[in-house]
Amino acid sequence: MTSKQPAGPALSVVLVTDHYETVRLVVACFAAQTIRDRVEIVIVLPEGCGPEVPYDDLSMFAGVLAVEVPSIRPMARARAAGVRAANAPVVFIGETHSFPHRQFAEFLVKAHEGPWDVVVPGLLNANPQSPKSWAAFVLDYGYWLASLSASPIGNGPTWNASYKRDVLVELGERLDTALSSGDDLPIELSARKRRVYFEPRAVIDHTNVELSGWADERFLSGLVVGANRGKRWSRLRRVFYFAASPLIPFVLLYRAGRPIQLLLRHRAMPRGSVAAIITGAFVRTIGEAAGYLRGMSPEAEQRMEEYELYKLRFASKPGGAVEALA
Repeated sequence: MTSKQPAGPALSVVLVTDHYETVRLVVACFAAQTIRDRVEIVIVLPEGCGPEVPYDDLSMFAGVLAVEVPSIRPMARARAAGVRAANAPVVFIGETHSFPHRQFAEFLVKAHEGPWDVVVPGLLNANPQSPKSWAAFVLDYGYWLASLSASPIGNGPTWNASYKRDVLVELGERLDTALSSGDDLPIELSARKRRVYFEPRAVIDHTNVELSGWADERFLSGLVVGANRGKRWSRLRRVFYFAASPLIPFVLLYRAGRPIQLLLRHRAMPRGSVAAIITGAFVRTIGEAAGYLRGMSPEAEQRMEEYELYKLRFASKPGGAVEALA
């Protein structure tokens, strides 16, 4: 592990990547933050890639860490290594394809001054030109749409969320698996009665698959949920949920109803988006049902992590915060 400027940051941003270049744009967005001098960047890379980090160009931050691990796969374990290495009291789990607006860190840190263990930012679609992009965005992150109102909420996404660092570290070895796709971490935090707050003023743009691979990524997004639940559930419960799976698309669409209504009211989505959302819900359900029956193969898990790591390859150029850098 190598480090620079070990000051006392207010927020640590954990980014897992194969090479620094893959997260260069994300780091540039954090360099544009209003409180960038209170932000620590924690980059988790494979062994030998630490020297790629351009410390001299990142002196605006409170600190920069390059955490080298034998492998960044599975990504949950790599994220956990980044959380443990972080020095700030608040940790944000970022992605290679999520780009914060300028006051993002400021509003997150301010919200964490309240009694909240988890603060979820407001999310926007970084590549809003495509109906397929909107389908992926609404089904994955529509519950935390930036145009919704600030309030305490029941749970948030596993990443693209911020946590009191101690809340994560106290999970011990469980953290290595809890930071994976699925609902492991929200369930764990709910059982511990951790409080979650939605702060829509902390805005981040999320890039979504819209080109080749869209149906596969939608299938895998359901598969990982069913497979992870299957690890915790009895065989009888898995069979019951598989039998009830025809109802899942309607549950998904009902839960996404409020953000869909808001987006339609503001004419934010292009024509065909609602049809794509419905199609995406059914494809995801097929994956979830398969996960209940047979779990998730190593090959399928690797494909899912390829999408997470290289999502920009499957999308048009992101706008929003990225465009503001120009």
